[in-house]
Amino acid sequence: MKKTFLTLSLIAVSAISFAQEEANKEEAPKEGWTRGGNISLLFNQSAFNNDWTGGGVSNIAANLSVSYGFNYRKGPISWDNKIIADYGLTKIKGDDFTRKTNDRLELNSILGKQIKESNWYYSLFLNFRTQMDSGFEDRETPLLDDLGSPVVINGNTLTEKTRVRTTHFFSPAYLQFGPGMLWKKSDNLYVNIAPATARMIFVHKEFTDVGNSQAAIDAFNATGGYFGVEANETSRFEFGASLSGYAKFEIMKNVSMENILNLYSNYLEDPQNVDIDYTANVVMKINKYLSTNITFQAIYDDNAVRAFQIREVFGLGVNYGF
Repeated sequence: MKKTFLTLSLIAVSAISFAQEEANKEEAPKEGWTRGGNISLLFNQSAFNNDWTGGGVSNIAANLSVSYGFNYRKGPISWDNKIIADYGLTKIKGDDFTRKTNDRLELNSILGKQIKESNWYYSLFLNFRTQMDSGFEDRETPLLDDLGSPVVINGNTLTEKTRVRTTHFFSPAYLQFGPGMLWKKSDNLYVNIAPATARMIFVHKEFTDVGNSQAAIDAFNATGGYFGVEANETSRFEFGASLSGYAKFEIMKNVSMENILNLYSNYLEDPQNVDIDYTANVVMKINKYLSTNITFQAIYDDNAVRAFQIREVFGLGVNYGF
């Protein structure tokens, strides 16, 4: 974990340093509202006929991404807002179910008051993150006969694949907010430090309802609960420190890179276990509407999984800016 965290830190620092050089070339920000966004639809597809002997399974995947920013500046006051929505599906030949590959709905908002004529601001930030659709876990369960007994043939218990719903809209949902200090070079380069951050995790009771048995409650809580929320509860409160950074720049002509980094440490429980959410988006434009997109995301949240979650997406994209 330490090596992975160091690697992510080096990537983020390098990206911010490069972006700072680019930001120095930009004009002074204009006052009033600035708005802009992008819609991207990525396709991935592989197909093999019945006579293909090299291995492989036919599949098709699609990912829809929407990013929209609306920022305001008036004198020493700045207010930066960004909405991000991602949703992806894949269908593998022979699978009974379509699998969800990506699902994210997020709002980031930072209000700042500039300190004299420096790049530093007093700030107040808010972050809300959830998902839009249900998530499922595929499990093999015993096939039962009409009497409810497992079907056994030649000593082998037959099984069937079933889907168990593990998440859905607003379960889980994360809300963070707090005062801090914002370093902002431009709309494309800033870092916010908030040492007194309140964090709420919301879940639906259907995922935490284990009844009134103390043994069941203790067993549920011993596993860490559901995204950190304990048995028969629907929310969890945390208080800690957060750091968020954003850097967008051009690597070369028609090739841009966007970096989004969020770190959080909970003072109240295991502060050494820092939650990490880093996303890198690289867009290589072919023309006004077509591009090749690469997305890399790494998440560490020990309330969910005590390991890094890694997501990579590569494909041909149809883009529209607005």
